[in-house]
Amino acid sequence: MTTVTTRTVEYPADGLTMVGHLALPAGADRRPAVLLGPEGPGLNDFQRHRADALAELGYVALAFDIHGGRWFTDPEEMLARCTPLLAAPDRMRDIGHAALDVLRDEPRTDPDRIAAVGYGTGGAIALELGRDGVDLRAIGTVNALTTGRPGEAARIRCPVWAGVGSEDPIMPPSQRDAFTAEMQAAGVDWRLVVYGGALHAFHHPPVDHTVLPGVGHHPRHAERAWRDVVGLLAECLPVTE
Repeated sequence: MTTVTTRTVEYPADGLTMVGHLALPAGADRRPAVLLGPEGPGLNDFQRHRADALAELGYVALAFDIHGGRWFTDPEEMLARCTPLLAAPDRMRDIGHAALDVLRDEPRTDPDRIAAVGYGTGGAIALELGRDGVDLRAIGTVNALTTGRPGEAARIRCPVWAGVGSEDPIMPPSQRDAFTAEMQAAGVDWRLVVYGGALHAFHHPPVDHTVLPGVGHHPRHAERAWRDVVGLLAECLPVTE
């Protein structure tokens, strides 16, 4: 097993002190890097372990924060924070750029080989970085079929992969259609995978607190979605490049 080194990184964004999780692969050479965004409740150990798993594969990985070190267990409190954030593309971009600066400043990061992968709100932030014209090798999202301001998707300069559960009431078929229409009109190299029978946040293990209606874990599709994300990175951001 590859030796992975991790550390906590603090940085300012959105008027908060963000607390991210940086995972480094073994060695001292520069490596391709992945910016990893969490779902609406925020950064928790699940996403930190995802960053560690990416470092095992040879990537520098930063699991970034969106709530100033908080992880919400109250759905209403989470919505009070995320709803206005998701309606403010410039705020999302600022959060994404702040994390991206931390990742680029890491000496192990090859600044010309970075991808962004995000779940829920973190996926929306990854997409907004693309719409802002950031030079990324790939964007991967799960449960984040958000649409942007008219015409800005044309700034996306890399392939976009998106995954969603077929029974996700938060990202219903109408939202899928709007997202794919935006990507197609912009000439983006896009893919959408619909996981049959899966709800919103199907990738996340069960939690011991109240969740929003329509949220539920699907173990088989969670594994498939992770393999699809890793496949996207292997295609667009190979470690051996």
